[in-house]
Amino acid sequence: MGSPTKDATPHRTNLLTPGREPDSPLPPIHERLAYLRPSRELLEFYRQKIAQFDGEHEELLQMLEKYKGITEDQHKLQWEVRQREGEIAELQNALSDMQVYLFQEREQELEDRKKIQHLLALVGPDSGEITYFHREPPHKVEALQAQMEEQTRLVREQVESLMEDRQIKTEEAQAQRQKDQERISALTDKLQRTQNLLYESTRDFLQLKFDARAQEKSWMSEKDRLLRELDSSHNRLRKTLSAGAELGPKWQPSSSTALLLPRPQPELKQSLKEELKAMQEDVKQAHRLAEMYRGQCITLETELSQIREEGDVGREIFKERSDKMAKRLQLMTQRYEALEKRRAMEVEGFKTDLKHLRQKFKDVEKQLLKVTLNVGPNQDLAILHEVRQTSGRTKKVQGELMALKAKIYGLENELRFS
Repeated sequence: MGSPTKDATPHRTNLLTPGREPDSPLPPIHERLAYLRPSRELLEFYRQKIAQFDGEHEELLQMLEKYKGITEDQHKLQWEVRQREGEIAELQNALSDMQVYLFQEREQELEDRKKIQHLLALVGPDSGEITYFHREPPHKVEALQAQMEEQTRLVREQVESLMEDRQIKTEEAQAQRQKDQERISALTDKLQRTQNLLYESTRDFLQLKFDARAQEKSWMSEKDRLLRELDSSHNRLRKTLSAGAELGPKWQPSSSTALLLPRPQPELKQSLKEELKAMQEDVKQAHRLAEMYRGQCITLETELSQIREEGDVGREIFKERSDKMAKRLQLMTQRYEALEKRRAMEVEGFKTDLKHLRQKFKDVEKQLLKVTLNVGPNQDLAILHEVRQTSGRTKKVQGELMALKAKIYGLENELRFS
């Protein structure tokens, strides 16, 4: 059913009123209302519009509940992402602690060996347990032992300083991570409160709009009742006047139509005039109410169009944010899986390095045993040469370990700042 304004008859010329803007393509509200007259079709049209508004109100409430559920799921996903980030940080710390424990275990093993040798030297071996590998007395390698002890002490001091630097950097990173985590939690809580406030304000707005439409519906029913009373009064008056004209001067009105017909008595004329004046006032009042209702309907339609535009913009923004959060969650999941695989490979690599180092250590012991069994005039020089080669290999292995640690720290920094 189209708009009933096509049956309305204009009774005002299309002039430029003071309330109309020169640049606006639409005429002002008063000029648009001037072309409308109360009719059955207009009432039916507004009844259908109100029913349509009620359906849109229900749809908006359902969409609002749906968006609330989506935002709650989004907060849950963000919370799970933060938990996974915390687990990743704990795994990184555990990996670093494992490296530290491995190094400390190696140092403890070296210290235990030194203590065992020192105790054996103090106690003295049994005569049956003595096995000589050197023809020369053992005091000839004291300089070499002192050099090795000096190098060991320097390496230990260097490692201790590096461990202290690592501890300081770890504490600073932990403090920064804690601050970032608190800030993220505060911002997330603020976002959730804002979304809840938006939900409550939207729900209150929809409720107020629904109440306004209910009030408008009551006004329309009252207007319909007044129009029916007006039509019935006009019909009765018209029938009474036509009956009086047909009967002529001999017609005598009945008691029920006495108030609607003119009589020769002045008091009856006065009462009829008063009743007609009251009916005219009722008609004017009905016209004023109709114009007021039309103005309110046009205002509500304008507000509804604005609300729809705002709702479309809000839906677009929410959809964009949801897509960004989904992509970020997928990226974090992929990083987490890659980090798990890398950690497993690094653990396997550490085990392989330990196995290789133990094998190299055994090979060095065997070579030392062979060197001590060889007899020759340049025995000390050969031992010194072998020790230098062993020291070079040890430095090379230490360099590889330091490079591996640097790679691990680089990966931790990438994960921390990504």
